[in-house]
Amino acid sequence: MEKRFALITGASGGIGSQIALKLAEENYSLYLHYNANEEAIQNLMRQLQPFDIEVIPIQADLSTKEGYKQLVRNIFALHAIVLNSGNSYYGLISDMDEQVVSEMVQLHVTSPFQLTKELLPKLMYQEKAAVVAVTSIWGQTGASCEVLYSMLKGGQNAFIKALSKEVALNDIRVNAVAPGAVSTAMLQSFSAEDLELIKGDIPMGRMGNPEEIAEAVAFLLSDKAAYITGQVLGVNGGWYT
Repeated sequence: MEKRFALITGASGGIGSQIALKLAEENYSLYLHYNANEEAIQNLMRQLQPFDIEVIPIQADLSTKEGYKQLVRNIFALHAIVLNSGNSYYGLISDMDEQVVSEMVQLHVTSPFQLTKELLPKLMYQEKAAVVAVTSIWGQTGASCEVLYSMLKGGQNAFIKALSKEVALNDIRVNAVAPGAVSTAMLQSFSAEDLELIKGDIPMGRMGNPEEIAEAVAFLLSDKAAYITGQVLGVNGGWYT
């Protein structure tokens, strides 16, 4: 059987690593992108050893203009892209440093756009292919003190909707998963009291977990979602619906 290859950007993070494990269960061979956290990637590769798949780690800093080129150079056969890299900034818009703004725009918008653009010919070569972006609930509804992050995630959602129309006749499906509050390192800066307040706002009364986001990504990549494209799937426990 022909190998199916998926690229996961940000594979060293809590959500990215769970997506990798879930896609390994689905028999995808994996390109695991990371930037600084090599230890997490090595640990993930050990977890993937029981699976009969090929695993290729690729280091690249997608917050720089050259980062996506480094990643593209190491990609060969490709059937799926999971755009998952990102980080957040919590604070007033008036306090944001210009360099931080530039790096976040590059990481969340410019690099995913350029990366997808460069890799589309490889997807078009396949009989069926898919792109899934992991965006955010804030890209749908916006968040005070996360204005830039909200804007960038909203841009990702618009990118997904537009690209889906452009490549639909090439049998490439393009969707997004927009998580709500998920128990990952991204929430470590919040106090226990703040986290309890967030849980109180969520109708299901709890945070999501990375495995639940991974399940949604795997579904959108699968043939079960063969007639789904251009959608942003909220996985948020009923928060801000």
